[in-house]
Amino acid sequence: MPIFFTSDQHFGHAGAISRFRRPFAGVAEMDAAMVARWNEAVGPGDEVWHLGDFALKHGPERMAEILGSLNGTKHLLCGNNDSAATKRLPGWASVGDYAELMVDETRLVLGHYAFRTWNGLYKGAWNLHGHSHGQLKGMTRQVDVGVDVWDFRPVTLAEIKARFGKRLKK
Repeated sequence: MPIFFTSDQHFGHAGAISRFRRPFAGVAEMDAAMVARWNEAVGPGDEVWHLGDFALKHGPERMAEILGSLNGTKHLLCGNNDSAATKRLPGWASVGDYAELMVDETRLVLGHYAFRTWNGLYKGAWNLHGHSHGQLKGMTRQVDVGVDVWDFRPVTLAEIKARFGKRLKK
């Protein structure tokens, strides 16, 4: 079962289109494109760690509809724009603020925000985060998994290694 990582869709947030220079004419187009790209990448049996800022401006019913349309078992690590309603959506397998995982023999430290230092930093652990929308230069073994960096879709650790492998090996 593949494991994917993503963040910062901001479903429903018209301001994200201009602020983050997203190539969409409006919210409906943006939301539809991100749902389609998610489901092209993620299968029904896959696992997805969402590192925050799932939706903004949509009500609970629309958020639940979007979440229910996305493939995979979904975990939320809350971001600054995740409301109490977002956290209560029935489609999350878990909701938290921070997680540590082992994936393909790699220790991962996950959260919405980029860390200056993290558990296991000097023992090869990587920090996967969102929040910065590709505008923050990562440190060694630190990667922004937000949709603005990854063509508006979740990514696997293998994809991260393929793109940033040299920087991540230090």
